[in-house]
Amino acid sequence: MCGILAVLGCVDNSQAKRARIIELSRRLKHRGPDWSGLHCHGDCYLAHQRLAIVDPTSGDQPLYNEDKTVVVTVNGEIYNHKELRQKLSSHQFRTGSDCEVIAHLYEEYGEEFIDMLDGMFSFVLLDTRDKSFIAARDAIGITPLYLGWGLDGSTWFASEMKAISDDCERFISFPPGHIYSSKQGGLRRWYNPPWFTEQIPSTPYDPQILRQAFEKAVLKRLMTDVPFGVLLSGGLDSSLVAAVTNRFLAQSAAAQQWGSQLHTFCIGLKGSPDLKFAKEVADYLGTRHHELYFTVQEGIDALEEVIYHIETYDVTTIRASTPMFLMSRKIKSMGVKMVLSGEGSDEIFGGYLYFHKAPNKEEFHEETCRKIKALHLYDCLRANKSTSAWGIEARVPFLDKEFINTAMSIDPEWKMIRPDLGRIEKWVLRNAFDDETNPYLPKHILYRQKEQFSDGVGYSWIDGLKEHANQQVSSYLQLLVTDGMLLHANYVYPENTPTTKEAYLYRTIFEKHFPKNAARSTVPGGPSVACSTAKAVEWDAEWSKNPDPSGRAALGVHAAAYEAAADAKTAEPKNGTL
Repeated sequence: MCGILAVLGCVDNSQAKRARIIELSRRLKHRGPDWSGLHCHGDCYLAHQRLAIVDPTSGDQPLYNEDKTVVVTVNGEIYNHKELRQKLSSHQFRTGSDCEVIAHLYEEYGEEFIDMLDGMFSFVLLDTRDKSFIAARDAIGITPLYLGWGLDGSTWFASEMKAISDDCERFISFPPGHIYSSKQGGLRRWYNPPWFTEQIPSTPYDPQILRQAFEKAVLKRLMTDVPFGVLLSGGLDSSLVAAVTNRFLAQSAAAQQWGSQLHTFCIGLKGSPDLKFAKEVADYLGTRHHELYFTVQEGIDALEEVIYHIETYDVTTIRASTPMFLMSRKIKSMGVKMVLSGEGSDEIFGGYLYFHKAPNKEEFHEETCRKIKALHLYDCLRANKSTSAWGIEARVPFLDKEFINTAMSIDPEWKMIRPDLGRIEKWVLRNAFDDETNPYLPKHILYRQKEQFSDGVGYSWIDGLKEHANQQVSSYLQLLVTDGMLLHANYVYPENTPTTKEAYLYRTIFEKHFPKNAARSTVPGGPSVACSTAKAVEWDAEWSKNPDPSGRAALGVHAAAYEAAADAKTAEPKNGTL
């Protein structure tokens, strides 16, 4: 991942302003430690911090068209750039960068080219001929982008909030699948897939079509000129990413540079479910596996840095981001700059355990649509910013545009969890890769129950966070720990009021770094059980009594649900008697 910052239409174009833009751009240097660039044209600035993945030697940014009248700063990867270059045969390219096609596509097609891009991206493009500009974000929001406005009438764009929060009076999270056009005066949606309307699809389930679509999605993400690997938790999604990558790696161009043995990485507390299953998958696939550890205390010590980097106070996101943040640091120390990861599958296939309670296929499908639309606020934000904090790029094949269209066109009756038919969560995906003659994975891994990443790294991680919050909120705030803190939380934090001490702690750390109203408004709120939307909480009356985002909050579904722990505690001897 790279870091981009663009300031357009500012009143001050002095040397001091240029220095300020450089200073703000450096706040994104963790995203792109390999090189930095800045283009200034009058009152417009386009800055870039580069993480070199494709064409490391000549692909520095900003990028240009032939006569440098079109300038673009990009964060992302365009997987179909070679095919697009063929359509632009009359154009002269300066670099081998996959992102350079954006400047030439604009020349050829104007603003209506975004849907031609197959990849993950956020970019800002300046046409110096008339000083117009556009900005766009990929379909799902895999790459982050923020849009802000200065008091002087300037428009700002940045990969992370920290680059614009001090200088913009108001800013928002740039909506995925949208383009901002200065000529047309605002935002409009460029990504309009059939599933977005939430109408119920009726295409019959074909396991071969689904499998081939996913294999294609993985293969195109092996486009790299640097060492890479796969994040492997041992759950279904990451294991399938690893299995498909491993099966086709030898045929890829990446293998010619870096060899055909895949590197896999897993992190967890010692004895955690993820470590056990990940090693089993790695042994089965024959990967070079790297097992990384952290302690609850190390995770707690990293919380402030994690929240600064991921820019949210959402409890689930912070829980899961912390081990991913720690793992990314260790991976970077090994010289790896790009990883494949398994985000997005649970949203597409209804893999979260609360989907067991979906009352019918219509509500099941509508919930998956809601979950995909919100990914940029949760799992995409976590995966991108946790890895980018250490200059690593995370690619997510489940969020490939073509794959999503294929998966979301399936009649949701096939996705419904039906114990009477032997169908557990994500059965359509599991079944698609259940190959008896040439197995991708061992059966018990292929049909392992869903674990959320923050749970899978070790249940004591979540429990430790809660205990830490209960004990340490007072020392952090220099106040006495009382229930009154939460009782008055709605006065201190009237927007998205924290309801637990853990959430209260995260909120205070967030507010320390990002104190403006605009910052707190970029974070979603509302009740959730096991990562559900607020709407899905209505599926079970008991869930409203235990609104915890951990997968174990899916009472009666998860094998290690909180109710089992509560029963065990009740059964403990008291005063030496039963």
